[in-house]
Amino acid sequence: MSEVALLTAADTSADLTARVGRVARAVADVLDDRCTPESGARQASTFLRDWAETASAPAGLPLQTPLDRLVGSFDLSSEEQDMLILAGLPEEHEGLATTFRNLHPQGEPRPTVGLAALLLGGTPEDRAHLRHLLTSGPALRHRLLRVEGNGPFFERSIMIADELWSCLHGCDAWPAGIPRIVTQGPPPGLAAWLDGPDVRACVGAVRRDARALLVVPHEDGSVGVGRCEAIAAAAGSPAIAAVVVPDDSARIALVLAHAVARGAVPVIMVPDRRERQPTALALGDFPGPVLVTAAPGDLVPSPDRAIISVGSGPVPVASLRAAWSAALPWLDGQAAAMAARHPLDPTVTAQLALDLAVVDYDPDPSHVSGMVRSRTGVNLPSGALLTQPDIAWSQLVLPAESAAQLRAAVDRLEQQSTVLDDWGLRDRAQATRGVRVLLTGPPGTGKSVAAAALATAAGTDLMLVDVSRIVSKWLGETEKNLAATFEAAERTRAVLLLDEADALFGTRTEISDAHDRYANLETAYLLQRMERFEGLVVLTSNMRQNIDPAFIRRLDFVVDLPLPDLDGRLALWRRCLPDSVLADDLDVDCLAQLYPIPGGWIRNAAVAAAFGAAAGGQTITQQSLVDAVRREYQKASIPFPGQPPRRRDDDI
Repeated sequence: MSEVALLTAADTSADLTARVGRVARAVADVLDDRCTPESGARQASTFLRDWAETASAPAGLPLQTPLDRLVGSFDLSSEEQDMLILAGLPEEHEGLATTFRNLHPQGEPRPTVGLAALLLGGTPEDRAHLRHLLTSGPALRHRLLRVEGNGPFFERSIMIADELWSCLHGCDAWPAGIPRIVTQGPPPGLAAWLDGPDVRACVGAVRRDARALLVVPHEDGSVGVGRCEAIAAAAGSPAIAAVVVPDDSARIALVLAHAVARGAVPVIMVPDRRERQPTALALGDFPGPVLVTAAPGDLVPSPDRAIISVGSGPVPVASLRAAWSAALPWLDGQAAAMAARHPLDPTVTAQLALDLAVVDYDPDPSHVSGMVRSRTGVNLPSGALLTQPDIAWSQLVLPAESAAQLRAAVDRLEQQSTVLDDWGLRDRAQATRGVRVLLTGPPGTGKSVAAAALATAAGTDLMLVDVSRIVSKWLGETEKNLAATFEAAERTRAVLLLDEADALFGTRTEISDAHDRYANLETAYLLQRMERFEGLVVLTSNMRQNIDPAFIRRLDFVVDLPLPDLDGRLALWRRCLPDSVLADDLDVDCLAQLYPIPGGWIRNAAVAAAFGAAAGGQTITQQSLVDAVRREYQKASIPFPGQPPRRRDDDI
């Protein structure tokens, strides 16, 4: 397709106008031969000839004009080429449209099938041949032309495909009703991915112009389109992309026609079809290669077309680093760190570079992380809440072993590219990406706060998921909801928190009915989906014994958060109570010794006593805290240990 670059839009338009002039003169000849002077056709023929005289072909044109590409790719006969030009005549000049309106039996500004038959010669054989061309010929099968109208066949109108005439003039026209994807060129960082054998096979099919369907499956359509662009560019061709459902043959044909006219490889993005049965892509007998991206399992192969499908997995870590280097050239030497913190697909990183290009400063890594959140943190599924926690390690009151495991989880997340890719443990030990953490302990021991501290240390957001809105009584709905949740977490690169996960990962049961069988399938699906998740997922449970042992084996960390000991309770009381508003009688040592309660209760009691003191215009007293603690015991239906002993100075 190297000739395409040599052809300017002006040359293309002039060439097409010259070809139109030839057909216009032929129409004028028909009018002179077939119509009487009284019909007024002579005036029309005079206008056609006068207009045709103004059309002249430019000298030295390359071979491949848009019309030539249509003729060559779809194997159009000379008669069909003339039909295309005849159908486009009304689009060429308002005077031509008026001429055809005067000639049409229904007053439409279009040529009729009957006029086309006269151009071919008008014999019965010519009319039979034209009927064949305009009902089953290549131009009709590929939707380049259509015949419309309710009258007799030879009184119907011949029309060219939507916006195709402007495209043949070299304009970037596009049919209304088909969402077009604006392509930015192949994203940097996909060189290693392009070197895979299945991808190389796709590149070769495009170069040979093979009749093949080249499938790039991916959950994220924009990522799939980016990889399709990379394949087309590696084959030396531009790409043109649109969103079309796979069984919409009319719109698909329009996309293919516009791609061929532009000398581009067609790329079709199939929208989310999880609600429907997988189906084949309605390509008809399109003769060339078609790139398509869809979610895995959304398409079935066509029996009459070769198909090549590439792997849908992540690209190598070297590609992630290369993409970050291209996106952030001013952060020299930090591409590896950014790739570890935000392992975005190169297509998403290239989109992020567009965001970075509009700021008037060179962002540091923290600013870049915020822009990642803005770019990817949209379209959250129902039940998911994206937060930006700010909980430092110093704010946690935990046993030393539990705190060390939490820090190790963050270290594992940040160092996985080094260990798995650079050191080769992904292949040697079959280690997987991602970090899976289970936090267990009684209610109120700080499991949610610990998850927020993990997200803070990892430098990313926390996605809190309402498990009650995920689990559904309808078969298959739970898996669908969880798939959307994991996809959103992968887009945002947030720490995923599934609170009170017993409902999701409970112990599998013996199968006694269909509901047991599907509940076990849900658990199996979740185990597999968690293993594919490349970020940090945190699950919490108040009762570890309720978690399926098969799930426990797949975890990287099981962190127990017990009830705080005396020192822990004392630290929590002091952390929650501001010194400036405490009464002189307050004795936090006594509170810590008398009430063995979790940190959540301590926080609730401190907040309740503070609001009571503020309402009364007083400071926080010992008794106000004791009363608040009593209410926490009452909420839990646990006997209250009683009032603290009176101090001696209280009797004075």
